[in-house]
Amino acid sequence: MATTRSFQDMLNEYLPNELLQEEMIKRDWLLKNVQKDDAWKGGKIIVPFIGAEATSAKFGGLTAENDVAEFEYVRGSIDAYKELWGTLKFQHTDLIQHDGKVKESTFIRILPDQVDMFMNYMKMLVSINMMAGPHFAKVLDDTNAATGILVIDRIDRLSLNQKVVLKDNNSSEASYYVIAIDVNAQAVTLSASRKGAAANLSAFSVAQEAKLYHDGVIASGVPTNMFTSLKSALLSAANGGSADLHGKTKLLYPYLQAVNINGSDITANNILEKLFTAFSRIRILAKGGSFDKCVVSYKHLGNIMKAIETQKGAFKVTPTTQKASIYGWTEIELVGVQGSFTIVGIQEMDDDVIMFLSMNAFTFRSNGMFRKRTAPDGKQYYEIRTTSGYAYLLDVCLFGELEVTMPSACAIIHGISY
Repeated sequence: MATTRSFQDMLNEYLPNELLQEEMIKRDWLLKNVQKDDAWKGGKIIVPFIGAEATSAKFGGLTAENDVAEFEYVRGSIDAYKELWGTLKFQHTDLIQHDGKVKESTFIRILPDQVDMFMNYMKMLVSINMMAGPHFAKVLDDTNAATGILVIDRIDRLSLNQKVVLKDNNSSEASYYVIAIDVNAQAVTLSASRKGAAANLSAFSVAQEAKLYHDGVIASGVPTNMFTSLKSALLSAANGGSADLHGKTKLLYPYLQAVNINGSDITANNILEKLFTAFSRIRILAKGGSFDKCVVSYKHLGNIMKAIETQKGAFKVTPTTQKASIYGWTEIELVGVQGSFTIVGIQEMDDDVIMFLSMNAFTFRSNGMFRKRTAPDGKQYYEIRTTSGYAYLLDVCLFGELEVTMPSACAIIHGISY
């Protein structure tokens, strides 16, 4: 019997090639671009806003003293930050057996590279959670659920061995592990154990709106352990959003209400026209600021770019106003007869909504952003011992919450289903 190793297949072999890995597409636009405050040490954050303004004006005379409308100040709050923890595991035997024939640039470098890759993954989770909400994928087809296979809408958000939680409207949540991914079929195979046999998933169905969640999001059957999402904050309760924001009922205060526009009539052919129509309406209804970003999914971005090519007479895009970011998103500054705005296509955006955002309307407050857990003695790892050897666990944590301070300065198009 030998002690456990993870990289035994790469030791004592001639490796002429550098270590190959799948490059992770950056899915952290929101986290990278949001205003940040990393000095929140915990406790309640007060979110004050003006609930009503002074509006007493009278033609031809003075307003009666008992009929004056005063400014009304409302005290919202964020009671506590949310927590996200991530864990890496390193086998002791791997760490001491790096002096074989494997090149230093391939094997030894994998350890710090793992930390960097994992941090990118953590940032992706946060951005998706703050943009789209508690679930990260919907089940589209359950035909082969009995054999553990589900077709989902966001296959790009899954990795082999990943732990997921599956839940629908009439079944309790259950944890599973990804054992196979068919990218082209958008199909994932789940098992009740990591690298185990396929599970019977017949209890979960499309009819009951089955969804996939990250581990820990659902507590007592309800999604609760997650960051406030823009989707939930901007959508009204009637359109699938939250009824409250920072402890206050949205319907009681126009300040808490983003402009909601029904996008059920949007198609691949008319999306650009509909965007400008929505843009004009939002400029009339939105309050408290000026939105400067129209955030869309890659699906919508592709159709918008097609429309730009076929409708150049109505819209203007110059080479200097279109750019692809090294971080994985594309921006287009678009000018039409009804105004101009910047369209941003990002990987972590869902297809059913389009958001018009003022980047001054929200702030991510945290206690130091991402940090490695450090013990009082300075160690950044936790050592465990079993009969199969030693291992080290490295934990990364994020304590924070998204504060949406000016929802009325933003807007959201919902119900897009083409």
